[in-house]
Amino acid sequence: MEPVVTAGLDGSAESHTAAHWAAVEAVRRGASLRLLHAWVLYAADGSGSPAEKERNYWAERIVEDAKNEIRQRHPDLPVTAHVTAEDPERALLRTGEESELLVLGSRGLDAVESFFLGDTALHVMARTVNPVVLVRAGERPEEPPPGAPEPRVVVGLDLRGPDDAVLRFAFEEAARRALPLYAVHGRSLHYSAPAGVAPQAREEVGNAVTEDLRTLLLPWTRKYPGVTVEAGARLISPAKAVIQASRGADLLVLGRHRHRIAPRIGAVAHAAVHHAPCPVAVVPVA
Repeated sequence: MEPVVTAGLDGSAESHTAAHWAAVEAVRRGASLRLLHAWVLYAADGSGSPAEKERNYWAERIVEDAKNEIRQRHPDLPVTAHVTAEDPERALLRTGEESELLVLGSRGLDAVESFFLGDTALHVMARTVNPVVLVRAGERPEEPPPGAPEPRVVVGLDLRGPDDAVLRFAFEEAARRALPLYAVHGRSLHYSAPAGVAPQAREEVGNAVTEDLRTLLLPWTRKYPGVTVEAGARLISPAKAVIQASRGADLLVLGRHRHRIAPRIGAVAHAAVHHAPCPVAVVPVA
């Protein structure tokens, strides 16, 4: 089956940004791009009253306008536009199963508030069988803020495994972008003494975690010798660790354990998709 990247469109500026991000990703992967808009009132056969036909027209414009813009920027990229008369969540889950990657948009409220994600995006991320990327609205600034690290791919690891799917995705993304990969693990130190944890103990824990990360990464650095890799332990909560590490990053990659009874994305991924300042990829793992 030909590889395909799917971008969900709902007419918002956020989904428009996500579609253009997905186009660049499809080019990197040598994949085609599918633009999808789902609306339960869409009349697929084109019949109906003039009012219904007008609603159809605007639904089709959402994907057709995006397709035309993307073709201007990427003339060699195969792009298809689809409108389906389905519930958006159901449509995205169905097409996500057929796609290498599903790309959705996130909405920035303002500079101090967290990102807003609709229930549809969160539910899809928790249930899809393939990776999902959430892309925040707005363009990447031409110049990074002062003190920001060089562009890189960041992967958050919990060291309890299995992380193979997450690491494979992260290394491949770093290789496609020709960027270094930074692997981070956050660990809160629990203590009861008023003075906190002794500096020597913090250093010992940090060194041990970093060594565990390097051991985990070693076989992957051999598989991807062209990717420069750095490992770092941060003795703070895992959520804070990945959000801090994602500053200036090109992409943040996280794992999500599959839960059949009550699907969820997990606390770290939930915090990241709301607060990380870069696109966030959530990869399902067993």
